[in-house]
Amino acid sequence: MPFDCPRPHRVAVIAWEPVSMFNLAVSEMLFAKVEVDGRPGYEVVLCTPDPGPIATSAGADLVITHGLEAVRRADTVIVAGTGAGESPDQRVLDALREAVRAGKRVASICTGAFLLAEAGLLDGRQATTYWTYTSELAARYPAVRIQPDVLFVQDGPVLTAGGYAAGIDLCLHIIRTDYGAATANTVARLALVAPVRPGGQAQFTQTPLPAERGSSFAETRAWVMTRLDQPLTLTDLARHAAVSVRTLTRRFHAETGLSPLQWLLHQRVERARELLETTTLPVDQVARASGLGTADSLRGHLMRRVGLTPKDYRATFSRLPAAV
Repeated sequence: MPFDCPRPHRVAVIAWEPVSMFNLAVSEMLFAKVEVDGRPGYEVVLCTPDPGPIATSAGADLVITHGLEAVRRADTVIVAGTGAGESPDQRVLDALREAVRAGKRVASICTGAFLLAEAGLLDGRQATTYWTYTSELAARYPAVRIQPDVLFVQDGPVLTAGGYAAGIDLCLHIIRTDYGAATANTVARLALVAPVRPGGQAQFTQTPLPAERGSSFAETRAWVMTRLDQPLTLTDLARHAAVSVRTLTRRFHAETGLSPLQWLLHQRVERARELLETTTLPVDQVARASGLGTADSLRGHLMRRVGLTPKDYRATFSRLPAAV
């Protein structure tokens, strides 16, 4: 969404009963924290086929006042998760198909992916859902290319997320896409949740193994974040954590779902994106400050991550004067 848009980006969240209250609330909670020049960046509307009380998975009814006309007015449509076995409403399926035909972005959280699949919107696309339901989704909809162990997947205008916390990651990804990494990370801090995580990170990681000194690698990760501009190796991280490289690699993946170097690269690219958005530093200085080395290296990583050159990324997301 361009920054000079005269109105907030409209998000319609479809409640498909019995809806998960967490999955319904997470969109409003995060999008409501986005501001651009003192105005809301998003307008979130909860909707359902028949406005009024609807059942929730918590056993209490929730009153929703908007019908599916909210989908037609929306820029982004999100289906909140519920029980995978529930029969979908044909009116919801039709509204979702119309939304995609109209070029809107459509997403699901948790088992909301079953509704997108039933509408045929996931045929031939990569998609995910809550990890305990991926086998069922694959069996019921064989045309869907299931990604069983990722936080979220974007395939064209259609996004799907795993359960619960992965819905937070999906919303932060949408905010980052619309308003940039700096805004998304600010929202994460305001909401007291983890910063933007890559969609390919595992949604179900192993239980962290007990550390020899009784602590996780959180301190080492925090130490790295203050040194992203410096050359760091596996040996450096292992030395700080006081473990062997082999132990570091094994247990780091158990805690985060990523290898140490994958995690480090993600943090470097995120730092570069923030610097491109919030400073006028030349691209080569941004590359050095984020630990990516050269402008060519930064350009390659950014193109693979978001499909934009540093210059185009800055032109899209920065609100500062261009660097001379």
